[in-house]
Amino acid sequence: MQTMLATISLRAIRENARAVCAAAGAPLIAVVKDDAYGHGAAEVAHALTGIASSFAVSTVDEGAALRISGVREGVLVLTPPLSVEEVVRGSEYGLTLSVTSRAVLALIKRAGCRPQCELAVNTGMNRYGVRPSLVGATCREALRAGICMTGVYSHLYLAEDGAARAQQAERFLQAVHAAREVFPQLAAHLSGTGGAIAGYAFDGVRAGIALYGYLPAGFEGRLSLHRAAKVYATVSHSCRRVGEGAGYARAAGERTFHTLRMGYGDGFFRCTNGRPLCMDACVLAGRAKIGRRKLILSDFSAYAREQGTSVYEALVKILQGTVKIYV
Repeated sequence: MQTMLATISLRAIRENARAVCAAAGAPLIAVVKDDAYGHGAAEVAHALTGIASSFAVSTVDEGAALRISGVREGVLVLTPPLSVEEVVRGSEYGLTLSVTSRAVLALIKRAGCRPQCELAVNTGMNRYGVRPSLVGATCREALRAGICMTGVYSHLYLAEDGAARAQQAERFLQAVHAAREVFPQLAAHLSGTGGAIAGYAFDGVRAGIALYGYLPAGFEGRLSLHRAAKVYATVSHSCRRVGEGAGYARAAGERTFHTLRMGYGDGFFRCTNGRPLCMDACVLAGRAKIGRRKLILSDFSAYAREQGTSVYEALVKILQGTVKIYV
């Protein structure tokens, strides 16, 4: 197989989800955006049936793909709709759209349909969201337009910082109070994985990275999790060299070599495990049988530290180009 292979443990993902639920003491909104961080959104969502109360994705297209795959639980689209067509499509697929500004609310009104919506509040992340002072007016405008708000949410920008968490939580509580004066039954959720562990659960937690076996910075060791993904590459060549190196790293003393069908074209960084990669190949010392699959990555956290990046980036960059086998 010339494409890299990833094995994905759905059992590990289910166990991780249960661990998050137990720690948070609140319903799980499982984040499966960007193809479940590369693990396969539809497969992960179906594996979490009966554990997750609902799911969160990035775009209407991702939400529609879940519906087409047979997912029936609620699906929250975190990115606001950018056109009337997206509003209509989201409504037709029964997705929950995010109202992140008065402009988005106006767009939904122009679409002529009435999708289920949640209000995103900007409590300090400064990425998306209505200002807390405008929450009441936005909700009243939605009510007059016949648009039902079923939830209100925000996002912690520095979950590991207690002072920042507390400040955002205070702003969020004010926003929740204002929203519930108009829509009394709406659910409130603030936290991803880190916030959930820190005890900011409210009516649900949007856990993402923990589902796949990793914890965000500042929360290492707070939960016992199982890494879900392992990546394998195939030996594509094996040879003997006397008196010279091979590939871009020509280390002295290496006499035999083999080549793996992997490289920076597959999402790896240019230098991995101390060796510069080719675009589609990696030359290693020693002999190996052609066609053999070798485990090349099972701890994305360690790999991310080595590369000076985040485990989120490493998962998405590498897993998106693999053929997946679910175990």
